[in-house]
Amino acid sequence: MNTIAAIKTLPGRYCNSLTEYSRFVTREVAIGDVPMGGNNPIRIQSMTTTDTMDTIGTVEQSIRMIEAGCEYVRITAPSIKEAQNLAEIKKQLRARGYTTPLVADIHFTPNAAEVAARIVEKVRVNPGNYADKKKFDQIEYTDAQYRGELDRIYQKFAPLVKICKEYGTAMRIGTNHGSLSDRIMSRYGDTPQGMVESAMEFMRICEALNYYSLVISMKSSNPQVMVQAYRLLVETMVAEGMNYPLHLGVTEAGDGEDGRIKSAVGIGTLLEDGLGDTVRVSLTEEPEAEAPVAIALVSRYAERAKRKATGQENLSPFTFHLSPHNPYEYMRRETYEANAFIGGHMVPRVVVDLSQKNLKDPAILNDAGYLYSPVLDKYNMADQSVDFVYLGDGLPSFNFPGNLKQLYNYATWQKLADKTMCHPVFTLKEFIEADDRSSALNLVRLKDTDVESDEFGALPFDRSLVFVLETDEEHGMADQRSFFFKLQELGLDVPVIIKRSYDFKTLDSGLQTQDLQLYASTDMGALLVDGFGDGIWIDAPQTQTKVITSTSFGILQATRSRISKTEYISCPSCGRTLFDLMVTTQMIRSRTSHLKGLKIGIMGCIVNGPGEMADADYGYVGSGPDKVTLYRGKEAVKKNIASTNALDELIGIIKEDGNWIEAV
Repeated sequence: MNTIAAIKTLPGRYCNSLTEYSRFVTREVAIGDVPMGGNNPIRIQSMTTTDTMDTIGTVEQSIRMIEAGCEYVRITAPSIKEAQNLAEIKKQLRARGYTTPLVADIHFTPNAAEVAARIVEKVRVNPGNYADKKKFDQIEYTDAQYRGELDRIYQKFAPLVKICKEYGTAMRIGTNHGSLSDRIMSRYGDTPQGMVESAMEFMRICEALNYYSLVISMKSSNPQVMVQAYRLLVETMVAEGMNYPLHLGVTEAGDGEDGRIKSAVGIGTLLEDGLGDTVRVSLTEEPEAEAPVAIALVSRYAERAKRKATGQENLSPFTFHLSPHNPYEYMRRETYEANAFIGGHMVPRVVVDLSQKNLKDPAILNDAGYLYSPVLDKYNMADQSVDFVYLGDGLPSFNFPGNLKQLYNYATWQKLADKTMCHPVFTLKEFIEADDRSSALNLVRLKDTDVESDEFGALPFDRSLVFVLETDEEHGMADQRSFFFKLQELGLDVPVIIKRSYDFKTLDSGLQTQDLQLYASTDMGALLVDGFGDGIWIDAPQTQTKVITSTSFGILQATRSRISKTEYISCPSCGRTLFDLMVTTQMIRSRTSHLKGLKIGIMGCIVNGPGEMADADYGYVGSGPDKVTLYRGKEAVKKNIASTNALDELIGIIKEDGNWIEAV
């Protein structure tokens, strides 16, 4: 049943509420016996990495994925023979008692999609390469020519729609940022709007044929672009009377910490606003490792929905349309530069809490990025070295590096004999009543509700002031976002450090690390992708300082706020992959990880090649068995070279461009 009538239209809006958790209700779509959308739980899925013609290998891997928590299993079908073999894979899974719906992943081959749609419960098509072409050509289309192209697409796409209708097969229309067709690129550019229009063209064809079993995705390796595209999609759908379920994912997220943080920034930002009906976390790891990460991401929202239903979550209201913020374009909030160090055009700063550490040991700074040498009695800065350390009421017995700022509670700061590089942290009341403030930098802790208080109205504003924004709310991101909106309305340009606190007492160290990465990336990343925040402060007493430091810089990197390391845009592998992605990624990382600021795409095949590398500086793409094509941006500069020489050749290109430095 279509539930579009059950929800209010959202003029100028992309979600139900910006200040309380409210899930955007979508149409329910039947996918086998696991329906998606409506009031169903947020579903979990992943994709096999085996050769689809390896029936036993694909079945065994699918079972591992299902037992790890996957509710849908996606399998690539690059040609008719793989599409036909889906029947045998499905037969063997059913014989072993697994009824999990299967999804066929289609690129370039409509005839394979038409075969697969008769077998599996859902097919995924990419509008950028299903009926269109991508040759990186710039072509100007008249309106008549553009309509002609849409007619051509209709003729190629309609047969699949009719088969899906006949067989009760669902379809995902999945736009990828990097594989927009030349036609879309020529008219809309490489933009979220182009991504949305690419999908909408296909969705309109489906509706013209009275087919509504659709799921939609807007994937990008850049979380900022991905978030903007999904928001714009929702508004566009609602304007046209549609409310199809959303498949959330950050494509080519990478592996390990980077992959988890980047995925959480993109997926979590949307989940926070009640968007999303199924999640796939794309990691360059075994596919069964993806489901637990996705489950950890979405479980917060199942719990939040329960608490909201029982009235345990109560946030102050904020009217959406009064906000001057544009959710579809990135624009960093304008602030002044406090002490020429934080705010303004400065990159966001990182704070870590060392107040509970042994302040007699200089080595405690190692995990904050200041590597102490006892022999030389000096510090060396790592690529990820924090900007502030919070010491609370503790007094260190050793000299700090000259460029590291120390933060103390106000009462303790007052007593310091030498206040060089030392700054006070006040409560709101303390700052108003203080007769001794720093001439350089004063940090004031406060919450969203403080903006309406008499104390806030009595604040003595000057350019030494920096807010430390805290929250106790369950939906803390929305609470903190409301604060930024209020500052905008008041015309205040005070820099703000976003602080979030996490208690992981009940978890082992591995889960502490993963949950911190996911939660902090969601909570802080959702603000940073919209340009809110001049610094971040993760407070997690049970978590190691080095994890907090790394997570902080990872969030800034994923939101493109501050680049501190090489970025790898690596696909999660699938049956199309032409080399071992995990091994290759680690090999490339081992020789290039010191190239701070470069983005290197590592793609297993041409489907995830120059397009999916969207904004990478260099690309390493499988082009055949033991063959690799190397890219400079989107230009193929060396084609079909032996994989044994490919990394050396890639490094040679980087050197030619003057972007190589020797590792220290």
